[in-house]
Amino acid sequence: MIGKLSEEDRAVALADLPQWTSVAEPEGISRRFTFIDFVGAFGFMTRVAILAEKADHHPEWSNVYNRVDILLTTHDAGGLSQRDIDLAHAIDALAD
Repeated sequence: MIGKLSEEDRAVALADLPQWTSVAEPEGISRRFTFIDFVGAFGFMTRVAILAEKADHHPEWSNVYNRVDILLTTHDAGGLSQRDIDLAHAIDALAD
């Protein structure tokens, strides 16, 4: 089982993810992605879904037209874990 990040580890990890925001409930990180249209947003979600499935770590997310809101948390750890940080970096690489 993967463990929850300490406050110090969390701060270091988030410093390297400037576009992600810390969330208190559930404890994790979130980011909004905006695209030209629904097709761009849905295509992005499809690419993220493939990454998430390979990592066996799935985001909480929502899509409204051209926006995708993603929340990453590790329920088994009770908060933010390294799995969330790794997936956030992979998602950022897709968005660039």
